[in-house]
Amino acid sequence: MIDQSSNQFSEKFVPPASTHIAIIGLGYVGLPLAVEFAKKYPVKGFDIKQSRVDELNQAFDRTLETDSAVLLSVLTTDAGAGTGLIFTSSVQDIASCNIYIIAVPTPTDQYNRPDLSLLIKASKSVGSILKASDVVIYESTVYPGATEDVCIPVLEQTSGLKFNNDFFAGYSPERINPGDKVHTLTNILKVTSGSTTEAADFIDGLYRSIITAGTHKAPSIKVAEACKVIENSQRDINIAFVNELAKIFNMMNIDTHAVLEAAGTKWNFLNFKPGLVGGHCTGVDPYYLAQKAQEVGYHPEIILAGRRLNDGMGNYVALEVIKLMIKNDISVKHSNILVLGFTFKENCPDVRNTRVIDIVKVLSGFEAHCEIYDPWADPVEVKQEYGVDTVKDVDKLRGNYDAIVIAVGHREFLKLNYSLLKKNDLSIIYDIKGILEKDLVNGRL
Repeated sequence: MIDQSSNQFSEKFVPPASTHIAIIGLGYVGLPLAVEFAKKYPVKGFDIKQSRVDELNQAFDRTLETDSAVLLSVLTTDAGAGTGLIFTSSVQDIASCNIYIIAVPTPTDQYNRPDLSLLIKASKSVGSILKASDVVIYESTVYPGATEDVCIPVLEQTSGLKFNNDFFAGYSPERINPGDKVHTLTNILKVTSGSTTEAADFIDGLYRSIITAGTHKAPSIKVAEACKVIENSQRDINIAFVNELAKIFNMMNIDTHAVLEAAGTKWNFLNFKPGLVGGHCTGVDPYYLAQKAQEVGYHPEIILAGRRLNDGMGNYVALEVIKLMIKNDISVKHSNILVLGFTFKENCPDVRNTRVIDIVKVLSGFEAHCEIYDPWADPVEVKQEYGVDTVKDVDKLRGNYDAIVIAVGHREFLKLNYSLLKKNDLSIIYDIKGILEKDLVNGRL
């Protein structure tokens, strides 16, 4: 554990004469960051996947967070240029940089325990090329204390350098919202922090140079780490509450959406909707906070209760669909069920931690035949990650479905002719997202 009882080394931080940035991890977080910094500084974007690097060098971003024109405007092959972006999968190519920003995924394992393996691997890679006076900034979501207790020791051991003497560190939690074209990197206020007062000032100024919404300098790295996990934990708990309300109101034959609409007329009512909670943030971050809480001797009841409820919503939806089918005398076994959407949220290709798979598994367990149509998801990626087939072409749908489950609110689903997709008038439609009029569906959350 790093001892920060004093800032005895703080006077040794000297801002670099010139800034040369390396972004490690070119996913939903790292790529937009690399692009924005490249407009003002020389930047090298590093990713271990050569295929990802090759695509980006062709100005193609499969996450759809950055369009080709923007990528082309910052791409360069001149390593000595004052601005611009170079992509690489070679660690040695980023050895000349002096600012390293690590933005790799931090998922959970099959037991919902934090998996820091990619973060540790990235730290080892940076440590192997770390030089005196370099600055390492972490953006990956972690539990409070992980940067100083897990990552910094790796940097020290690999580099042979001393923390807050030879090199410095910071933490600035990512706030990327995949698929959101309104709340983008530069217009979301950025939280920053540093390992010493001077390092914190430098890191804050670095981000402030590209973030038009401004920055908030946290008093410590741990505070910045904690703020990230509670942002998504708070959202998770609120969604769990309305999911529980949906279950209760369904038993009382009350329309949940009508209740929420009425309650929303009060000025301080929080507007959360029921649904599946997946993705790389809201469905994961609470487990990071819960793990650390349990390590220090506290059992987080509300956080874990919210997680259990939200993790069970896919199973709940599947059973509700089955009940509706049985009421209409539809045999579940060997039935044809169309699942609309597989990504974790609407109008976005991100399938990380999608809970739609839970619905598919339950229905398949009853020997129903599920077809999944998602115009956004990459079928190859879905097959590799989840072992199920999806289609992107609406013309490949057969149009004889016993049940249709609207799992994701993609805008394309508003244009579908559901009467042509249904096998007959008894076929049921279950609308998780509430995108259709109530009289068009048989059930919804």
